[in-house]
Order: sequence, then C-alpha cells, then structure tokens
Amino acid sequence: MSQNLSAPFRILFHTPEIPGNTGNAIRLAAVTGAKLHLVEPLGFNFDHAHLRRAGLDYHDLAVVTVHPDLDTALAALLPARLFAFTSEGTTSYTQIQYRAGDVLLFGQESTGLPAEVKTRPEVTQLVRVPMLPARRSLNLANTASIVLYEAWRQHGFTGSSGPGALG
Repeated sequence: MSQNLSAPFRILFHTPEIPGNTGNAIRLAAVTGAKLHLVEPLGFNFDHAHLRRAGLDYHDLAVVTVHPDLDTALAALLPARLFAFTSEGTTSYTQIQYRAGDVLLFGQESTGLPAEVKTRPEVTQLVRVPMLPARRSLNLANTASIVLYEAWRQHGFTGSSGPGALG
C-alpha cells in the first residue's frame, strides 16, 4: 500500500474482529495520512467483502501493516508514546498533547483491551473517550476517528488541503 505522510500518527488495533471496522480504519488512515497497524489474530481476512466495502477504493492509499503479535508490533512502533484507549482510562483524550509518532492503541470490539495489554510497561497512559453512564462502548472505528482527528487538529491538520485546511 502506498505511503502518505501528511499526519504523523499511528493507529494500532489489537486483534480486531469486525471487518467493517478495519475497513473504515483503512479509509481513515488514507484520508488523514495516519498509519494503521493490526495485531493478529484478525477476525477476518483481507478478502472479506465487508472489509473491501468499508475501505472502498482507499486500500491503495493507506499504509497498513499486520503484525503477528503485540510484541512484534511494539518492536516496530517504539520508542514512542503509547496511549491505550479504554473505558477504564482516567484521562480524557482531549487532555493529551499529542506528538508526532504517537501510537493510539485500541482493543477488539467485543472485549476491549485485555488487562495484560493495559498494564504493559510500554503503555504511557490509559485514556478514555467520554460517553454517557451505563453504556458499554463506542464503535471501534468511530473511537479511532474521534481520537485521531483530535490529534491531527492539534497539529493544524498538517498536510490537508481545501476549505478548512490549516496545514
């Protein structure tokens, strides 16, 4: 897949299960220049119709890397700040001052991030996206979009063009 360096952020999905979410994340990476990293096992393959449909024709415009396990992914991505997004986070995503190279880590759709991932020493901070009480979770691709756009906004939407572009 081609490389777009307009945004210096990396999205890391830990064992995603739903092809449509990853397809949407591929599209998100393509339109923002973020790099998408996926940790196996994946709950689908790249030939899955829902993945292709959600990603539309953006697959060739996104940088997507699949890693066999989290250790391999972290070896490729670190040193960098690693923000793990979880409903157990005590810091709001809007309180972070994002830096180029930051890694935004999200868990799988059904269970979120496992405890052994959230407590890894490489995790810089547990972060949350606020939502109403008694709600279990927000859609994975939507959460990644919210966070990535906040990080990109803080950097003036570097590399974007057209109306509203700041970079």
